[in-house]
Amino acid sequence: MVIIGLREFKKVRDIIYSKTGIYIPESKVYFLKKRIENRLKELELQSAEDYIKYLHFFDKTGREVQNLINLVTVNETYFFREFPQLQAFAEHCLPEVARKAPHKKIEILSAGCSTGEEPYTLSIILMEMLDSARSFEITAIDIDENALEKAKKGIYNERSVKDVPKIYLEKYFDVLKSGYAVKPVVKKNVKFKKVNLFDARSLSMLGKDFDFIFCRNVLIYFSDDSRRKVVESFYNMMVPGGYIFLGHSESVSRITTAFRIKRAGDFIVYQKPLE
Repeated sequence: MVIIGLREFKKVRDIIYSKTGIYIPESKVYFLKKRIENRLKELELQSAEDYIKYLHFFDKTGREVQNLINLVTVNETYFFREFPQLQAFAEHCLPEVARKAPHKKIEILSAGCSTGEEPYTLSIILMEMLDSARSFEITAIDIDENALEKAKKGIYNERSVKDVPKIYLEKYFDVLKSGYAVKPVVKKNVKFKKVNLFDARSLSMLGKDFDFIFCRNVLIYFSDDSRRKVVESFYNMMVPGGYIFLGHSESVSRITTAFRIKRAGDFIVYQKPLE
């Protein structure tokens, strides 16, 4: 039996944090321990110390750190998650942005897109809400390679589509024996990329013209300092008047005062001030 104590946990936790900004608290010792055990078995290593040495000295390409990250990232998501927030986006924020810049392509970043449900949901909303001649592009990013591969395939089970309105399910999905496939018309304006949110340079290379940034239920896994750095990067990537959306339990104003608080229907939203 492999012994993984608090000392080993902290060493591996610190490696993950230094690479990703994801902070795993001590209450998650068992969660991380099980994932380290999986990697020890796969690599035929005998102890947690051997694994730590492997990460420090033998993982020259970063492949093993990536394998570990794939195991510790949480991919709990489904279509039309947190619907009231999406309603505020669709009925208030999107029409305002589209009206103010009628000839600009609408650009959206889905940060921490996981297996793709969020960016495809946004694609459906934009096709429903925008004039058919209006162009848009959704850049969907995540650090988990396995999740991104699933996202690109666009095939989902019953649970993932449980909140999709029936009319949209029929219009934008093909029924398969094993589930539902997103139709090409939904996928064509969505591009997936592997990007580490903790890497400010990689983020900045995505562009600086985003009208909307969605980073929902992702930053809850980051330390306070990491959250601040990521949101600062987002701010610099957005056009004046653009909107940022975090999860319903997250507050932008607790991270930074750079964004303006607005009411959109029954929902509070955060907007980059107009220059």
